[in-house]
Amino acid sequence: MSYFAHETAVIDEGCSIGEGTKIWHFSHIMPNSVLGKKCNIGQNVVISPSVILGDNVKVQNNVSIYTGVVCEDDVFLGPSMVFTNVINPRSAVNRRDDYLKTTVKKGASIGANATIVCGNDLGEYCFIGAGTVIIKEVPAYALMVGNPGKQIGWMSKYGHRLEFDGDGRAKCSESGEEYTLLEGLVKPL
Repeated sequence: MSYFAHETAVIDEGCSIGEGTKIWHFSHIMPNSVLGKKCNIGQNVVISPSVILGDNVKVQNNVSIYTGVVCEDDVFLGPSMVFTNVINPRSAVNRRDDYLKTTVKKGASIGANATIVCGNDLGEYCFIGAGTVIIKEVPAYALMVGNPGKQIGWMSKYGHRLEFDGDGRAKCSESGEEYTLLEGLVKPL
């Protein structure tokens, strides 16, 4: 095997797991799911059928990733965060054909105990604070907190708050990378 799975992990037939990926205690990888290279799947994680994780995705303990979710490369899913896949679930009503898709773009981070309501895509390098409830689309580099989630600023690729000057320019305090804010959109220079 080109990946590591703890002896208590359950790996169903029909999944694809990339080289260097690690799957830890009591996690369940269901059929037709795709895990990229060098992912880390924490303890007690469920990855439902047809979920797609890119390369280097970090999934912390107690996360369930439901059918309809796609995480691009370098995504971080914090402990006990939640995805949904049906807007109006009822125990007695089968809505498997109504799963909504959610895409988490490259480099996004989702904090512990956050909830992502299905059908709302998260932009590249956005940062969802711990406990935040996302009920709408999130722009690239946005910093979101609260219930419901509210944008309170912008974050760099390195996870530092960006402070824009009067010309709409900011610099990451760690990397030195420069960004521009134009018409409500952040882009690296």
